[in-house]
Amino acid sequence: MRGDTPATTADSPRLPLAPPGEPAPAPTPGPAPRARTPLPLLGYVPLRAHPYRRVPQLLLGLAMYGFSLSALVRAALGVNPWSVLYEGVQRHTPLSFGTVGAIVGVLVLLLWIPLRQRPTFGTFANIAVLACSSDLGLALLPPHPGLPARVGLLAGGVVLNGLSVAVYVGARLGPGPRDGLMTGTAAATGWSIRRVRTLMEVTVLVAGALLGGGVGPGTVLYAVAVGPITQFLLPRFAHRTAAERLREGR
Repeated sequence: MRGDTPATTADSPRLPLAPPGEPAPAPTPGPAPRARTPLPLLGYVPLRAHPYRRVPQLLLGLAMYGFSLSALVRAALGVNPWSVLYEGVQRHTPLSFGTVGAIVGVLVLLLWIPLRQRPTFGTFANIAVLACSSDLGLALLPPHPGLPARVGLLAGGVVLNGLSVAVYVGARLGPGPRDGLMTGTAAATGWSIRRVRTLMEVTVLVAGALLGGGVGPGTVLYAVAVGPITQFLLPRFAHRTAAERLREGR
């Protein structure tokens, strides 16, 4: 590589060449760079970094997530796509809702092997805590509430779900089985995250519906509302490394 050639990047202006002895013309001003969303990096941060704060945050977020799934089930107005699959399988087996979720989580985890994904502490915690907390929630919530209570459970479950995702993802202790499958498939195929996630959600939704899982207006509300809720709350719970805090001026 020649030492007298200045390095350029995709964001740096390219100066037009000038004849020898004449000054180079000023760079042509381009469009103003887009402002970046003040969302911290969400990659995995090793467990040794602040474990006494991040591990409880992870476990609390997963417990809330499992309870939010229970609220959506008890609302009986439609659940999220993966819960549709869990309900559908549950109808044909003697297994509990949480047990089905754990088994599906393990099966999804096996799909990581050809994708060369590596599970972390957060991955195994995701399977275990969701199974226990969702079954506990179903045991605590009444099985056949009236319509006003069902509407309240639906709305509260969707909000709690978005909050819980922000809490446990913000701990940055590794993806759950479904999220790891999404990112691993995207990396292996070159497809966008949006395309892979949509394909996954549609597949499990159709499979769950064919098995008798509950699809309804709550399924649509979940799909529309959880993403914005999570994005709004995530910066408030995401763990930041020292380098990230320095870049943000904190």
